[in-house]
Amino acid sequence: MKVRRQEVSTCLRKYSGIFLFLAVSVSVFVLWNMDMLFKKKVKSSFIIPTFSSDPYMQHGFCTFQPLSPKEALEEDLILESIAWPETPPLPSPLSLEVTSDPVHSSFTILPRSAGGQWHVGDSLEVTIKMYDYQGRPKKSGGDVLFARLHNAALGAGVAGQVVDHLNGCYSAVFSLLWEGHAQVEVTLVHPSEAVTVLRRLTAEQPDRINFESLFRSSLVTETATCNVCLRPTQQPLCNYTNLHTGDPWFCYKPKKLSCDDRIDHSKGNFNQNLKTNEEMLFQDGVNMKVSIRASGPANVTVFQKNKDQPEVKSLKVKSGPSGYYYQHVWRALGGTTVHHFNTSSAISQCLEGRAVHLYGDSTIRQWFEHLIEALPDLKQFDLHSQDQAGPFLALDYAKNIMVTYRCHGPPIRFASVPTSELRYIANELDGIPGGPNTVIVIGIWSHFSTFPVEIYIRRLQRIRGAVMRLLARAPGTLVVIRAANPKALTLYETLTNSDWYSLQRDKVLRVVFEGLNVHLVDAWEMGLAHHLPHSLHPQPPIIKNMIDVLLSYICPELY
Repeated sequence: MKVRRQEVSTCLRKYSGIFLFLAVSVSVFVLWNMDMLFKKKVKSSFIIPTFSSDPYMQHGFCTFQPLSPKEALEEDLILESIAWPETPPLPSPLSLEVTSDPVHSSFTILPRSAGGQWHVGDSLEVTIKMYDYQGRPKKSGGDVLFARLHNAALGAGVAGQVVDHLNGCYSAVFSLLWEGHAQVEVTLVHPSEAVTVLRRLTAEQPDRINFESLFRSSLVTETATCNVCLRPTQQPLCNYTNLHTGDPWFCYKPKKLSCDDRIDHSKGNFNQNLKTNEEMLFQDGVNMKVSIRASGPANVTVFQKNKDQPEVKSLKVKSGPSGYYYQHVWRALGGTTVHHFNTSSAISQCLEGRAVHLYGDSTIRQWFEHLIEALPDLKQFDLHSQDQAGPFLALDYAKNIMVTYRCHGPPIRFASVPTSELRYIANELDGIPGGPNTVIVIGIWSHFSTFPVEIYIRRLQRIRGAVMRLLARAPGTLVVIRAANPKALTLYETLTNSDWYSLQRDKVLRVVFEGLNVHLVDAWEMGLAHHLPHSLHPQPPIIKNMIDVLLSYICPELY
């Protein structure tokens, strides 16, 4: 509580004794300094929006903290590593006739180079040729294509690696990992022309999803718009930039109340500002997540591995699949063997004596919910938390198991989060002692889709720094990163959370954490390779496989 000068004077007049006078003076000094320190760390200030010409400080009307030369170089390298091919400008007036058409397009399985049969361990290559609605071959790249090899009867599936040849032709390469039937599936997620629109939206409308905060003091309440990127007006801004990490966040200052009167954070409105006819580029069943037909056979028969065929070893992210499904369960290629924790006793045996801290968005909250359901003795405490945001805490006293969940800091598109519960993952990690009985799980990607990718890069850099500090002081800590996953697409989902946006951020996440002593749950390939429809929140069989991967990292010795 702030001690005002008048209160100090009154206090000094009340006590005449020299010792009491000194005691009160010291108390006032300490309280005043504690209050000022608290204000610096927690409260905000209001500013008139100004914009720097420093290239590292501004992206349109999105303001950034300056980077060190090392960080700036890393950011440039990351941006280069995820660069998407140039996509064609849109004709005026816009017509589907010149855009990529999944009906006219096709794929062809290339014959085995050595002739003869396909065997486990071989690679299967497919050529994809894209045409427009008039049947003319496309001359440029940039289409978003997914590829999968599967066998429904065997419960088998693996993601293909798609290569853009920048001339309307693409290749998809698959590892042959099981005996028997293997069918190719190629899907047009977005035509290249749709990517042109998605790129423009990020550049011109990074605030198309906005956020709100409620401000309250006594009987006065006000609501203000908030965001990473706020359009410049004459209205002052409240600056809520995280002083520990530098992650930016702003609100327009309320007219009557102080910036310090902010009490919550919530998702605001969505402003859909497409140009004339651009909606035609995002039509489900027409040009968005539509299968491309085969010109010829769509499947091959795979025979058992030749004796001299080398094993399919652990493959890096860019060179091949991280795993595949067989009999509906996920098998990793190299690294930790994935075991199957099919009973509550197996799961609790693995987690006994451990604290598992889950940080991120709703796709990580799913993991908390799965563990609560799978472990009857893991009881959730009623913290009177928000259903979406948490925080959540569950304990099994007998087995000494603790599982927590906390959502990441803004931007977060939840209904309502008290400002007291808005925490940044990096801050939280810096407050954890860590150790061999501590498991950290991080999943942060979906809520960054509408913003320039630099904002996501910088958030991950700060989290990576906190992970490195944690591992330095407690090397036995297990850190697991959950990747992004593909999802069902409506027009709204596409403009705010398209698989193209998610794919870019998935690539960033892998690059940022590459080389660290952390483990990856490849939710991207686990969603892409599975027969179930894509979903922002993957269905229970996929979540079960993800949890099996997590538990296999925690307890490889149980098997």
